[in-house]
Amino acid sequence: MIQAERTVIPHAVSEQSLATLEPSASVLEAARMMAYLRIGALLIVEDDKLVGIFSERDALTRVVAKELDPATTLIADAMTRDPVTIAPDATVQQALDIMAERGFRHLPVVEDGKIVAIVSIRDLYRCVKDQMESDLLLLAETLLQG
Repeated sequence: MIQAERTVIPHAVSEQSLATLEPSASVLEAARMMAYLRIGALLIVEDDKLVGIFSERDALTRVVAKELDPATTLIADAMTRDPVTIAPDATVQQALDIMAERGFRHLPVVEDGKIVAIVSIRDLYRCVKDQMESDLLLLAETLLQG
C-alpha cells in the first residue's frame, strides 16, 4: 500500500546530479551523454530555465524513425517542449498517476521555477517496492504477535 505521506522527494528521489543540455546541442551529443550516464532522459535548459525534456523515445520517434542525422539534428527539434512537471512534495501516487495517464517514463521535479530533480518510473517502482516490503514485514510481525 502506498502511503500518502511518501513524496517524490525524498522517498523516490533523494540526492541526484542533474543531467542537462541546451537546446542547441545535437541529438548525437545527447545520445552519447545518456549512454555514458546510463539514463533515459535529459533535462533541456536555457538560461537556467527548463524548456524541454529529451528522452530515448524522442530519439527513436523524432530522429531515428524519420531517418534524420543525429549529428546535425538539434535537441530543439527533437525534444518535448514545456514538459509536464511535478512538485517535490507531490505524492508518489500522484507521480505514478501522471505518468500512467500521459504515458511518460520521466517527470521533471520543479520547485519555485527551479529544477530540483527528475523522477523516473524506475525510481517510483523502487519506492513502491520498498513500501510493499515494509508493509509485508509489519503485517507478518502483527500476525505473529496476534
